[in-house]
Amino acid sequence: MNEIIGRRPVVGNQEPGMEVVHLLRAVTVELGLHSARFANDNGMHPTDVRALIALMDASRAEAEMTAGRLGAALGLNSAGTTALVDRLERAGHVRRARSEADRRRVVIEVTDGAVRLGWAHFGPLIGRVVELLHVYDERETAAIRGFLEGVREAARERD
Repeated sequence: MNEIIGRRPVVGNQEPGMEVVHLLRAVTVELGLHSARFANDNGMHPTDVRALIALMDASRAEAEMTAGRLGAALGLNSAGTTALVDRLERAGHVRRARSEADRRRVVIEVTDGAVRLGWAHFGPLIGRVVELLHVYDERETAAIRGFLEGVREAARERD
């Protein structure tokens, strides 16, 4: 039986899904620590790393990223976004460029040097994760993908 102590439920006989929830939480913590080591080793703030990830995701999706879109993705106001982009540009991690679709608009792009820096740190981890997926067939991989997409959507929801 479950009881509430303060605002936190204490779960007795946990349902089977809770083991997966706890494992996912542990993975999230380890990935956060891995990202924090990268930020620390390269003199970055954790928000800098999140910005680079958002910019690389946009590039992979062949979508241009303006400062406004980047700020919205990171939950930053205009001044905070400008300071972030200025800092990353000074470090050589991003560049401002004119949009190919609308030359009046300025987009933010990740430099090749930043991509190489990221691969030097995250590449071995990415390689191990891809290697782990090789043991699963197409159907199982689709199930894993569906589960992770569902978790991402659940985390994006606001109460």
